[in-house]
Amino acid sequence: MKILIKDGFIVDGSGNEGYKGDVLISNERIEKICNKIDEENVDEIIDAKGLIIAPGFIDTHSHSDLKILENPYNVIKIKQGITTEVLGQDGISMAPLPKKYISSWRKNLAGLDGESDNIDWKYETTDNYLKSMEKNGVGLNEAYLVPHGNIRMEVLGLDNIQPDKEQIERMCEVTRREMKSGAYGLSTGLIYIPCAYSKTYELIEMCKVVADFDGVFVVHQRSEADTIIDSMKEIIEIGEKSGVRVHFSHFKVCGKKNWKYIDEVIALLNDAKNKGVKVTFDQYPYAAGSTMLSVILPPWVHDGGTDKLLKRLESKEMREKIIYDIKHGIEGWDNFIDFAGLDGIYVTSVKNKKNENTIGKNLVELGKLKGKDPYNAIFDLLLEEENAVGMVDYYGLEEHIIKLMKLNEQNVCTDGLLSGKPHPRVYGAFPRILGKFVRELKVLKLEEAIMKMTSKAASAIRIKDRGMLKEGYFADIVIFNKYNVKDIATFENPAQYPQGIEYVIINGRTVVKNGEYEKVKAGMVLRN
Repeated sequence: MKILIKDGFIVDGSGNEGYKGDVLISNERIEKICNKIDEENVDEIIDAKGLIIAPGFIDTHSHSDLKILENPYNVIKIKQGITTEVLGQDGISMAPLPKKYISSWRKNLAGLDGESDNIDWKYETTDNYLKSMEKNGVGLNEAYLVPHGNIRMEVLGLDNIQPDKEQIERMCEVTRREMKSGAYGLSTGLIYIPCAYSKTYELIEMCKVVADFDGVFVVHQRSEADTIIDSMKEIIEIGEKSGVRVHFSHFKVCGKKNWKYIDEVIALLNDAKNKGVKVTFDQYPYAAGSTMLSVILPPWVHDGGTDKLLKRLESKEMREKIIYDIKHGIEGWDNFIDFAGLDGIYVTSVKNKKNENTIGKNLVELGKLKGKDPYNAIFDLLLEEENAVGMVDYYGLEEHIIKLMKLNEQNVCTDGLLSGKPHPRVYGAFPRILGKFVRELKVLKLEEAIMKMTSKAASAIRIKDRGMLKEGYFADIVIFNKYNVKDIATFENPAQYPQGIEYVIINGRTVVKNGEYEKVKAGMVLRN
């Protein structure tokens, strides 16, 4: 199958100036790029006159891990030009998953990646999880990071305990096994259980294994708020002592009282480079985040897993202690209610129909809806939903988004959670960059923005033969109108596809044509 893309403006992902030209695709790969290609012996011609031809966008932080097994097409991502996404984020994901922990782990994961009875949870290892995707087929390319929390669970369970030397060696063995299965690196989420129980030395030893594979350490750091400076120093120390490449997830500074740290945060990135640590980060272009609602609970409430968490929420005495700790804080803990406020956190997803009226309500409104104080309304909702509640939290400053966006270390991501009423970034993060930050605000040149959405992302994760328009590379391509491309999704109505994305090609197969999606499993499961 040969496809000729004619008369477009080629922005190849390198950061270099664009130019007019043609692109010839032969089966899965790009055969030729030049000013003019003969139309003879081609099966399909795409007229790209007046349009931009760019590499397919790479989403380095995605949460499609569960949903991709239920619905492999993932049209939400594809229609914003994403052709590859990286799963296994924040240290808690689908695999590895020992059978004895399936029930508790499903509850722990539900607020982040969703819940389902329609998949077989008995795959156990990363290799088998990836094989499940391969057997079912995928709509776009899927890469995987092995999650630190899953490894810790396999070796130590879900309790707050510290590993001895033999247990750390076992965790390193599991890490090695999963890297050999094709994982691109190790992820952790140091605000999520059981990752939060770990000490620095544990991560250093595991990251030494990842470094042996030239993998990447992708980290939701311990704090993005009050103690962000110490948190960053810990991650830089891990990179320095293990030799691993470091990639900060959804990089930001949370809460008005912490905005003063922005310049010091940037200085620490430079300090890391001076120490020889390779550091990159991804960022979504919004001043609000999204995660599971149970992160507002103090760390001790999560000890032992979700089943024990729910048991604690049944106790009036435990509830009073939780409220006290939220109001007074715990040293080293990122207190979401402190930096976002009860009125700045909104419910975005639940699993039970009876609680769907809570979606879109902030926590003050939730209390009023339930006829009780916000705290007990939250606890009751988490109990009824068995922890399967998602949230959006408002914390940031657009000035900081721009400041970080312009740094060389930055690439673009969605951090997209697909359940319920999602964050608008799920539908619009990449077009938002092109429409708002390139065309309207002129924060980035088009060529620079494309580089940050393609080759910069591929380089950070070490995804080969993708991220650039280059002869011999896989034909992952997006064709868009630079004059009208933009995101439509809002916090009030997020489920809206962007405009201006005219064609998307994945591994040489056209899946979006004239803005319309064609249901094709064109993706590949990528293994490192």
